[in-house]
Amino acid sequence: MPEHGPWPYQGGAHLGIAGNLARFFIDSPLTPLLMLATLALGLLGLFITPRQEDPQISVPMIDIFFEYPGASSAQVANLAIQPLERIMSEITGVKHVYSVSERERGMVTVRFEVGEPIGPSVVKVHEKLQSNLDKVPPEVSMPLVKPRRVDDVPIVTVTLWCPNLALDDERLRILAFDVMQRLEEVEDTGPAFVVGGQKSQIRVEVLPERLSGYGISLDQVANTIRQANAERGSGNLVMNNRVYQITSGAYLRTAKDVENLVVGTHHGRSVYVRDIAHVVQAGEETTRLVSFYTGPAYQGDTPSDDGAVAVTIAVSKKKGTNGVTVANAVLEKLDSLKGYIIPDSVNVSITRNYGKTANDKVNELLLALFHAGFAVSIISFIAIGMRPALVVIIVIPLIILITIWAAWALNFTIDRVSLFALVFSIGILVDDATVVVENIFRRWLQEGNTSIETAVDAVREVGNPTIIATLTILAALLPMGFVSGMMGPYMEPIPALGAVAIAFSMFAAFVFTPWCSYKLRPMLQDLIRARNSLVVFTDRLSRRLYTIGCWLGCYLCA
Repeated sequence: MPEHGPWPYQGGAHLGIAGNLARFFIDSPLTPLLMLATLALGLLGLFITPRQEDPQISVPMIDIFFEYPGASSAQVANLAIQPLERIMSEITGVKHVYSVSERERGMVTVRFEVGEPIGPSVVKVHEKLQSNLDKVPPEVSMPLVKPRRVDDVPIVTVTLWCPNLALDDERLRILAFDVMQRLEEVEDTGPAFVVGGQKSQIRVEVLPERLSGYGISLDQVANTIRQANAERGSGNLVMNNRVYQITSGAYLRTAKDVENLVVGTHHGRSVYVRDIAHVVQAGEETTRLVSFYTGPAYQGDTPSDDGAVAVTIAVSKKKGTNGVTVANAVLEKLDSLKGYIIPDSVNVSITRNYGKTANDKVNELLLALFHAGFAVSIISFIAIGMRPALVVIIVIPLIILITIWAAWALNFTIDRVSLFALVFSIGILVDDATVVVENIFRRWLQEGNTSIETAVDAVREVGNPTIIATLTILAALLPMGFVSGMMGPYMEPIPALGAVAIAFSMFAAFVFTPWCSYKLRPMLQDLIRARNSLVVFTDRLSRRLYTIGCWLGCYLCA
């Protein structure tokens, strides 16, 4: 190796940004530490960045429910919904107001602009309702406000089913609620609900002819049951240095308790509920039905070709959490409940696993990203040789990993759109490193030495064009992030992460690429031989491609 001669540019200003970065880092002990830190941050981001199927965009939707006893659907629409729609449309940030009216009830849905935060939006709706309560008809109940979020969509749905009617709809629903409460203990789970089954209830079927015979009204029966179904505090009793809390009344638990209630008197005789009504303790009337069917591919021991009684438990996650890890934790908790809370006679089937589908799609795109990087490496090996290609292969994974960490830092997720941004930009990422490493090896051949000074000057030569090209790409890419409507936030990871990847690829080309090139530099004789072999290879490849092109041209002309 020849000794290092004097620097061709003694003033740092003449080297420019690229040259000064290369001059500082090309032989600095900080460079490998910086590369290791970049690698560590990237791997950390790969593990901690939440994985989703699609980007999580904020589209606040708030439902307002109310009841209007005795009113028809037309009266609900004219007297309650239309004024409420006008009031809600006055809120800043509201995009659309929808409504639906039924007999004695109605619902108004307020949809805010994309990107509006859900918390302040709910506050705006409550504030608007409270300040306009004087305009609400007196018969209308207090409105119920329920916000709807993207994260309310279940990530795991579990179906409990009994092939041999071991449990009926009512008991299966009770079991489902017990299981749901245990699943909600898992960290980072959101709202959960149960679909199917029948709620347990006590039904009082009043006989009109007996009411008339005893001279008792229907309201009298309802008030008697309502007042009896209560437990109230009646004060405290101090005795022997102890305080006892006294309660009166008790909740009605069985049909027998309801039957034994005294409604009134008739000719000096007490009239019980059982005298004027049939009291039945059973499940409610079916409004939602869940059945489980098995097909030819079912591998279990108890197929259900004709449909089995079933109940579905749906569990969602908290905003900003990793759907894959939350789903896996829920399934792990579910396995621990089998044989403990869930009896062996009840089958458990996972009918939706958002974590698995999201993880599979993310892994598929990561594999596509690996394939794209491998293809780029092969092309670099053919075009610029083994050692320069090795430099590119080292630098590109660092850029991709630090971009994934930037996704976590910018509050993005690893999803189909963000990974598409990396796949889309991988061809651009390799440009800066390829240009710099190729010019360094070319200058070493031209100067006849593999000195640091020549490498720094080679970086200086291509520095300004590389910076200008990078800024041009950024100028064309960044405006995509200002698209309005729902597509703007949905596609935002492409310009944001693409810009991060391209900007860091320029930094890596001026910092990591010169260091790797200098550390992997060959002897000058080996470099000349590699250059000659590459020239021979590319010449043969060019002739063969020319021959193939002529053959195809003749074939098409014929």
